[in-house]
Amino acid sequence: QVHLVESGGGSVQSGGSLRLSCAASGYTSSNYCMAWFRQAPGKEREGVATISNLRGSTYYADSVKGRFTVSQDTAKNTLYLQMNSLKTEDTAMYYCAAQYFYSWGRCYTNPPTQFPYWGQGTQVTVSS
Repeated sequence: QVHLVESGGGSVQSGGSLRLSCAASGYTSSNYCMAWFRQAPGKEREGVATISNLRGSTYYADSVKGRFTVSQDTAKNTLYLQMNSLKTEDTAMYYCAAQYFYSWGRCYTNPPTQFPYWGQGTQVTVSS
C-alpha cells in the first residue's frame, strides 16, 4: 500500500511562492507516476501536474504552465511542486496522488480515477 503525506501549504499574497512536498512510502515498483491535483470549494477536482518516474516526463495543466514546476527526489521518494507567481485562483486544497506506470510516455491527470493512492491534502490560500 502506497502512503502519501503532503506538506508545505499555507497562506501567501498574490505574486508569492510556495513549495509543496509529498513524501511517499510503500512502493513495490520503481515505475510510477505521481501527480498533483487541487480542489477549490464548490469546484471540481483539477489535475495540476504529473511526473513519470521512468523518464522524468512531466505534464502541466494550462492554468499553471510557466508558473508551477513539478519535480521529484527519487532517493527520498518525495514529490515537489514549486509554485511561483501565485494567483488568488490558485487557492485550493492540493492533493498528491500516485499510480504504478509502465509507459515511456507522459502520464496525464485524466481520469483521476486512474490514481489509486491519494494523500490527505494541504491547503494553499492566496490573498490579493
